[in-house]
Amino acid sequence: MGDDIKFHQQLLVIDENLGTEEVEALKFLCSDLLSFKKLEAVESAQDIFQHLMAKDLLNKEDTFILAELLYRIRCHFLLQKLGYTKETVQENLPWKGKVSRYRQMLYELSEDITSEDLKRAMFLLRDQLPKKLTNMSSLELLTCLEKQDHLAENNLEILEKICMDISPDLLKTVNKYKMERVSLAQQESSLPVKETASFSHHIPEGLFHSGGDVRLLTSSQETPIKSLGSNIYDSGSLREHAGSVHFIPARQDDKAVNVMQGISELSQEQPATMSNPQSKTEKLMTYKMDGPHRGYCLIINNFSFTGTLQKRRGSNKDAEMLAKVFTWLGLDVKTYTDKTSVEIKNLMQEWRSLTDHRDRDCFVCCILSHGELGLVYGTDEREVPIRTIMSYFTARQCPQLAEKPKLFFIQACQGKEIQQAVYIEADAQNPDLLPIQQLISPSESIPEEADFLLGMATVGGYASFRHIQHGTWYIQALCNKLQLLVPRGEDILSILTEVNEDVSKRADTLGKKKQMPQPAYTLRKKLIFPVPRSPPPSQQQ
Repeated sequence: MGDDIKFHQQLLVIDENLGTEEVEALKFLCSDLLSFKKLEAVESAQDIFQHLMAKDLLNKEDTFILAELLYRIRCHFLLQKLGYTKETVQENLPWKGKVSRYRQMLYELSEDITSEDLKRAMFLLRDQLPKKLTNMSSLELLTCLEKQDHLAENNLEILEKICMDISPDLLKTVNKYKMERVSLAQQESSLPVKETASFSHHIPEGLFHSGGDVRLLTSSQETPIKSLGSNIYDSGSLREHAGSVHFIPARQDDKAVNVMQGISELSQEQPATMSNPQSKTEKLMTYKMDGPHRGYCLIINNFSFTGTLQKRRGSNKDAEMLAKVFTWLGLDVKTYTDKTSVEIKNLMQEWRSLTDHRDRDCFVCCILSHGELGLVYGTDEREVPIRTIMSYFTARQCPQLAEKPKLFFIQACQGKEIQQAVYIEADAQNPDLLPIQQLISPSESIPEEADFLLGMATVGGYASFRHIQHGTWYIQALCNKLQLLVPRGEDILSILTEVNEDVSKRADTLGKKKQMPQPAYTLRKKLIFPVPRSPPPSQQQ
């Protein structure tokens, strides 16, 4: 009896930590295990658990099916409720996994489909979809196609055609699945072969790590793919490495040389603090985020300028969304509009002197403005170096925030506004790319001590873009990914990697202008925001 109660308590706790999107994902992943009729009546995760228990797929002696589902939707923080870790689930998947590779492929594909992709897909499928269904998620669309026999494990033609039409990059997921099927069929029809060496045996020693605390992240070389709509996809992938300084440049070209120089110089100034960086299993400690107050979030939104710089239309949308998301994350948000260079510095002076920081877990500062390399503009069009802004909050200048994470998100770029298709403008001063020797890497803006993170909307020498109605690509992606991934227990660096992936897929209506954000950090631990009790702002509307 006691075990039964404990088991049902575990299920209740998991149910309480899953939002609407997670429940929808669980329903989809269970489509091969439960009938469509039963899944249509599901309203909560508890309903799914009951159906799985009725089929004896889930019971107190064997909870692996639930662990697999949580792993698939990346709710890794809930695995511990069942006595699992991410690693133990991965080890058991080959022989205990219940979710088919076909279902995994569709779910992976759905995560890569943007809202614009979805709109185009629904338009192209308007004759195949029920007339009453005018608004649905990507998972609902795939389910609808399956119900109408337009999509199945051996029937991918319509799916492939839609992917080709809305974004050819999506085909990589489908093709990977098809190749795996062919490979599996060949293995089943042939004699056993000697097991090949693991991938790690082919990696040159030291390829993914370097001495000390310095790490460099780069995406693979950018490969533009023509798209019908407003998104363009980057074939590169990102890899996360823990360390003291962190970069994600857009291309592996000559600019990487300058980035490397910036990192190496910073690493010489800072002693290594991580022990045994070569250990892949070593887990980073996490920052304490359970104090009486989460922290303050400052938002400086420069919209109108006194000189030649144009108004930053759409910026108010960014400021509004940032305020909602960081309030949801538990921070006390204060927004300032149209501040001169002197007023920005005065604000930094005022907030660094605040004694209330002592009882708070972290500090966040978001600045939305025009900018040049390594600096932002006040509304008087005078320069304020980003390094100066951040230096107000070093341990010496602001001891109340010592050893606490300090996050700075900068939406600004390096060029004058570029005239282009209707809704796209550039947050910039000069449209021409500056010479490589003039580029300033984000590490040169970060104070030379630990616990800082700087999220830049774009890499040096490039423009960042702003939709005059919906806001900037970077800030909107940041807010969306925070809402999606904080409830899944992801740390801030993993979230920013997802932001890079999101923004890298966007383009103007002509498919010619792209953007790649660039985070840099000196964090010593993982930063994981506690999961808010309320649903994210996007689900409250």
